[in-house]
Amino acid sequence: MPTKKLFYEDAYIQSFETNIVRQAQDEEGHDYVVLEETAFYPTAGGQPNDTGEINGQAVVDVEEVDGELRHYLNEPLDLAVTDREVSAQIDWPRRFDHMQQHTGQHILSAAFAELFEIETVSFHLGERICTIDLDTDGLTEQQAEQVEARANEIIQENRAIETRQVPEEELANYPLRKTPSVTGTVRLIIIPDFDYNGCGGTHPRSTGEVTMSKILNWERQKKRIRVQFICGDRVRHQFNEKQAVLHKLNDRLNAPDDGLVEAVERLLENEKQMEKSLQETKTALLHHEAKELAFEREEAFVGKVYEGRGMKELQQLARAAVAEASEAIVVLVAENDQQLQFVCARGQAADANMKELADVLLAEIDGKGGGNEQIAQGGGEKKVRGSELLETGRGALAK
Repeated sequence: MPTKKLFYEDAYIQSFETNIVRQAQDEEGHDYVVLEETAFYPTAGGQPNDTGEINGQAVVDVEEVDGELRHYLNEPLDLAVTDREVSAQIDWPRRFDHMQQHTGQHILSAAFAELFEIETVSFHLGERICTIDLDTDGLTEQQAEQVEARANEIIQENRAIETRQVPEEELANYPLRKTPSVTGTVRLIIIPDFDYNGCGGTHPRSTGEVTMSKILNWERQKKRIRVQFICGDRVRHQFNEKQAVLHKLNDRLNAPDDGLVEAVERLLENEKQMEKSLQETKTALLHHEAKELAFEREEAFVGKVYEGRGMKELQQLARAAVAEASEAIVVLVAENDQQLQFVCARGQAADANMKELADVLLAEIDGKGGGNEQIAQGGGEKKVRGSELLETGRGALAK
């Protein structure tokens, strides 16, 4: 005998008592119970499952498997104590939130269809954000505003929401928004003179209980548009969160709400100027350092070992040094954690192939790199000290 689905008789049932039909584990060892009747809604049609408790034991998931409703528990129930009779409690805030979001989706999708003949092809009810995928490749701000306004108009009118079990042969009597994917008797959710849609989810008694619908954003997904939205209490919760952020920004930037954008733009421009100034200072210091390397040398070979210096700086420094001393050959090594990195460069008057020199150095550290006759670089394992790698380079050039 299949489980009696109380959530279809009354979506507002928050607690109930019933008997256990059986208790078992699935193929993965997860404990579950099957009940004679249940108000727990299983995951279906884009709507997540209910959670709650059975005899104080947490219900973490509800699924319909092979025609039976399985209530998954953290731990099995003690049937000797329960005598197969149990009390169950639905997590009502979660359930009602799902009812608001799901009904809000019906209203929003119907508004898209009514105003612009744009059909909804899928729906996802997330923990914070809901989405619908629209069968269109574009959506304008004006269209989104009109749809949102129409949806909230339907909500504020507090229209009754009807549920009907309709035989397949009678479906032609209803202006369905979408052809049902099931056959036989179809459960219709009806908002009179606005939306007629086959659905197996839970819904409130009237549109007013959705309270509000808000489109947050949208983006293109292949050839469709994915719209992000929230309804009901989520609108208030997210509004409060964003207000808290605004208040913090007001204090930090010393600006009112309508001046925040300008204040942030000033801040970003200042940061951009500071980064430019810092880069100019770094470049000047690198050139100064390069001059020291070039003019304090005692021979054509210039080598130095650094700690924690990046490849980009090594390259800039090497180029600047050989620009100052055209006859010099510069090898710079950086010791970074368990790696060695190096750059070798030659001046215009120097006679050496930097690509060949880099190959010698890479062999010492099992490294990889590249370059040309003028400048080459690479990195590898720290198998030798940086000073030893320099001596290897010096020796290779002396041959």
